[in-house]
Amino acid sequence: MRKFAVTLGVLAAMAVPALASATSSTAQSAANKQCKAEQKAMGDTVFNNTYGTNKNKSNAFGKCVSHRTKQNTKTEQTSHQNASQQCKSEQAADPVAFKAKYGTGKNGNNALGNCISQQAKARTHKTEKDQVKAEENAAQTCKAERKQDPAAFKDKYGTNKNKSNAFGKCVSQHAKAQEKQDGTQS
Repeated sequence: MRKFAVTLGVLAAMAVPALASATSSTAQSAANKQCKAEQKAMGDTVFNNTYGTNKNKSNAFGKCVSHRTKQNTKTEQTSHQNASQQCKSEQAADPVAFKAKYGTGKNGNNALGNCISQQAKARTHKTEKDQVKAEENAAQTCKAERKQDPAAFKDKYGTNKNKSNAFGKCVSQHAKAQEKQDGTQS
């Protein structure tokens, strides 16, 4: 039994680095920048109400970075898959033109990789920008809605015991609806 527990512990320790590498440093770096820009655009109070989960909402920035990192990682994966399909189709349509357009070096044999990289980066950047904008717009919508009738707002969106999470839930709901409408939901 003791050997089993030790083996299980070793396997778990080996799995942690594998999970950590699933999140790219690009996704986390972008998340940090996005949250700083979002905080500036929303203002501290709205930003803290949107992301903060503890009593004084002091964990808002960390929660934002965590949320954005997960979202960015998923966006990067989806963008890469879509770019790969698009580039393979483009390559199949006209291999010579494709090699000339994307290939570098003597033989241009790296054309497919270059195409996928360029397309994926462009798609990722656009999607991430749209997602941040959707949350900023949602925060403004929720701020206006809360101002009209704070008690009804809490009742409508709040899900915890004292309904203190109403603002964040409102923003999430409106942002997801906007992303779905725009086709940027990841």
